[in-house]
Amino acid sequence: MTNQLKTYPLKDWGLDIQNPLIIAGPCSVETAEQLDKTVEGLVKQGVKIIRAGVWKPRTRPNTFEGVGSIAFPWIQEAKEKYKVKFAVEVASPAHVEEALKNNIDLLWIGARSTANPFTVQDIADSLKGVDIPVLIKNPINPDLALWIGALERIHEAGITKIGAIHRGFSNFNDTHFRNSPMWQIPIEFKTRFPDIPLINDPSHICGKRALIPQVAQMALDLNFDGLMIESHFHPDAAWSDAEQQLRPEDLGLLLASLKTRQVFVDDPAFASQLQSIREQIDDTDREILELLSRRMGLVEKVGEYKKINNVAVFQIERWKKVFQTRPEWAIALNLNPEFVKELYKMIHTESIKKQTEVMERHLS
Repeated sequence: MTNQLKTYPLKDWGLDIQNPLIIAGPCSVETAEQLDKTVEGLVKQGVKIIRAGVWKPRTRPNTFEGVGSIAFPWIQEAKEKYKVKFAVEVASPAHVEEALKNNIDLLWIGARSTANPFTVQDIADSLKGVDIPVLIKNPINPDLALWIGALERIHEAGITKIGAIHRGFSNFNDTHFRNSPMWQIPIEFKTRFPDIPLINDPSHICGKRALIPQVAQMALDLNFDGLMIESHFHPDAAWSDAEQQLRPEDLGLLLASLKTRQVFVDDPAFASQLQSIREQIDDTDREILELLSRRMGLVEKVGEYKKINNVAVFQIERWKKVFQTRPEWAIALNLNPEFVKELYKMIHTESIKKQTEVMERHLS
């Protein structure tokens, strides 16, 4: 399945967009002075589109939820003074109306809003007849269909300058990142919708500024179309998300260090060598699948033997042994043991399914 949505590429959005696209600015607009100093610093680093949190949907009550409408005069002043564009998050038709009234150049829909189809539909209805770029963050939970559905709702409202923001996913087990990147999900999104711009938000994935460079580079290595990064002239004094915001000058150093990759190289020798290696990968994949098929055949034999002897499908001691030894084997083979653990979880799930099917044969 590929993109069936009629959309405009970034270059036709009328925003003087860089390649890659860079959107940067404070998590929250706090004061006129804070916004002015931050934008001044960002402009010096070549940033042309400023993100500005006017309304902040928070997880818990009694936390800072944005200054609201009083931010718009400060935004207008910064737009005129520094000749930049502004992007604002909207979570309701009232937000859309106010943002449009105040000449905001780009809107984005946050992760909490994307997770609620009713909210997205309300926003979509308020955008009918409007020509403005809209970016849609992935929902908090790893649900690709929900993310795609949000884009479809906005597109059906007539918005054709539309893009997606990957900001990571809530994951109870992941302590390294604030939100797990789960790169396979944006990769699948890009596979299905190759023409829709995909932006990475390393700030919300990382939660800590020290981790931002590696995630930002990973996104560019995966051919993302740009980055949205939080920046504050004095991050440690920020009213929200202080630990993940960069000073403008540090953002400049980060951007200078990032490497963009070419999608294609017009070099016959390179293409020939790459094709040769890929053919070897194809052959190896076929061997892997043949071995998996052989393994599943053995699993069925085990299931038949268990059935004859009235033994339960799931054997905890056997599973503990497999789960312990396979990662050890992986290390000896220079493979990531965590990857192998996840692989064997899937193999074990399929094995249980196969043996259960064997147990249920001829029961009816």
